[in-house]
Formats: sequence, C-alpha cells, structure tokens
Amino acid sequence: MTITTGVINGVDTDALAETIAAVRTDPTLAQVTFTLGSEWGGGCHQRATTGPVRQSGAEVESRTARYTLESDEPAALLGTDLAASPAEYVLQALAGCYAVTFAANAAARGIELSSLRFDLETDFDLQGFLNVDDSVRPGAQEVRVVVHATSTNAERSALEELCTAVQQRSPIRDTLASPVRVTTTLA
Repeated sequence: MTITTGVINGVDTDALAETIAAVRTDPTLAQVTFTLGSEWGGGCHQRATTGPVRQSGAEVESRTARYTLESDEPAALLGTDLAASPAEYVLQALAGCYAVTFAANAAARGIELSSLRFDLETDFDLQGFLNVDDSVRPGAQEVRVVVHATSTNAERSALEELCTAVQQRSPIRDTLASPVRVTTTLA
C-alpha cells in the first residue's frame, strides 16, 4: 500500500510512513508498554494515574503528562455514581482505539473522513460476578459497535473495506476479542 503524503484526518502521513519504515528496520520499536497506578477510594470508587510509557524497554522521555482516571458504579450497582464505570471505560478504550485506527488507516489509503462516530454497547450478566451461577462468566457477554463514517472522497465500498481493516488492526479490539494472559500477584 502506498501512503499518500501530507496530513489527512489529522494524521501526518509522512510521519506514519517513517514510523512504519522504522519498525520494519528495527522491530523492537514496536514493543510498547503502558503503565497505570490505581488507589481504591472505598466502595466501588477508584482513582488511577497514568504512568510512564516504555518503547523498546526504555521510557519515552517526551511523554511527561500524567492523567487521572476515576471509576465508580451506578447506584443501582452498589456504587455512588461518582465517575464512569469500568465497563464504560472498556467501551471508551475500544472507541478511542477505533478512532485512531480508522483515522490512520483511512489516511494511509488517502480516504478523507468528514465524520466518524461510534455507538457502543456491552452486556453483562451479573450472576457470574455475584457468584450466583458458576456457569455464567463474569465478563462481558457481547460488545456491539455501530460505525457512522462519511467521506468526501470514498465510496461506501471503500469505507466497508476500511471498517474490515480496522477490525483486523485495532489493538484494543484484538485485546477484547482474543484471549490475553493477565498475571495478577499480591505484593
């Protein structure tokens, strides 16, 4: 695929092409680690702060910002509704990753997006979480995403191909759709 040069969808396609070339030359550059620290605030409330980002095992010096994320549950689910729920953060993570993946993949194809919006839903059966029925998994039962994308220079068929590519290339979708090892240890 030949990447169009310039800025498309807010993505610097020259920088994108340089990044792809750099990773092809040195695949260790593709190894990225995100970190987060979290403190329980009582009940269902917690506050987390982003930590360093590492690439190829080294801290990314240019990433000095730290962001605070809070979560809680709605009152109907034993929380105090002080913040978005963890389930809503999962949907936000997918929406955010889809936005990045759509913008970059569209830019690489020369597709100019005039609008991009997602409607997301996920279903949980709390019997698993509440230990009421061991046959019910505590995690999400299904995640549904409706994509609303328009373009000034691409036909619907090109947007459908883009949507397929995004599903194949989104790191967060892959994380949700495929088993991933989660290691938990008590310090």
